[in-house]
Amino acid sequence: MKIALGTDHAGFEFKNQLASILVGQGVDLFEVGALSYDANDDYPDFAEAVARAVAEGKAERGILVCGSGVGASIAANKVRGVRAAMCHDTYSAHQGVEHDDMNVLCMGARIVGIELAREIATAFLGAVFSGEPRHTRRLAKVIAIEAAS
Repeated sequence: MKIALGTDHAGFEFKNQLASILVGQGVDLFEVGALSYDANDDYPDFAEAVARAVAEGKAERGILVCGSGVGASIAANKVRGVRAAMCHDTYSAHQGVEHDDMNVLCMGARIVGIELAREIATAFLGAVFSGEPRHTRRLAKVIAIEAAS
């Protein structure tokens, strides 16, 4: 599975650690930045890059890191076809995929430690959309809301 990974300055070192862990697990990463630390960069730029990579099929899923995870989640959800959510626990990370077909995971580098982030990312990447009728029905309604916007 190809994963787009991005962060702003607030999660730069965190992203580098997480990338190393994920590559060590055999994950195929496509890093969109930040590729160097810049205290003046802005999370929407990297959120958009990850979201577009997912929406355009360049990556199957995405992982975004910013200070809290909130801004990255908000920005990524502006791209049609992206279902991004901030998860700081493993249950939400796998349940978001299984029930809601979440395709972008957002985390806050100032909120979770790297070991918990590894567990969250592993839960997210290992999860599969259930396809159960109630989840498919609900996803169709979410997609309809997006299409009407």
